[in-house]
Amino acid sequence: MTKTEEPAENPHALTYQCCLSLSTRTVSHLAGLLRRHLKLIRSRWRILPPGRIAVIVLAVRRHDQRLADMAGGNNVSESTVRRWRGELIGLLAAQAPRLDRALKKVVRQGGEVVLIDGTLIRTRRRTGRADRRHYSGKHRSHGLHFLALTDENGA
Repeated sequence: MTKTEEPAENPHALTYQCCLSLSTRTVSHLAGLLRRHLKLIRSRWRILPPGRIAVIVLAVRRHDQRLADMAGGNNVSESTVRRWRGELIGLLAAQAPRLDRALKKVVRQGGEVVLIDGTLIRTRRRTGRADRRHYSGKHRSHGLHFLALTDENGA
């Protein structure tokens, strides 16, 4: 490497690649949800295709990437990535059954016992005020709590 006095083209725009350990089925499912949503709201276009948006949002959630970092590497604004994240989380949440409906389904199928279990999916530590929201005192680490509700047969 040689030392030069010339500045880099854009010293603030360094990008890198990382491996996102998710299946293509997951990305395709999320992209399909977004495509259907865009068709439903009659959105004419997005700056990036739904598959790329899905990968960005999954990288933000999986690797706990800062929104500004993901936005800069993909030539979009931080607020755009924030909006995409909220939109896709809302689409996924809409697919989850409501608690009252899930309990009624267990009763209809003759179930007498309902099991609820949870686990902490660890994430990297964040700084600032947003840090405390994702901290688990029991596990003494940061993460998101995932709950599952099943009957005695596991259905």
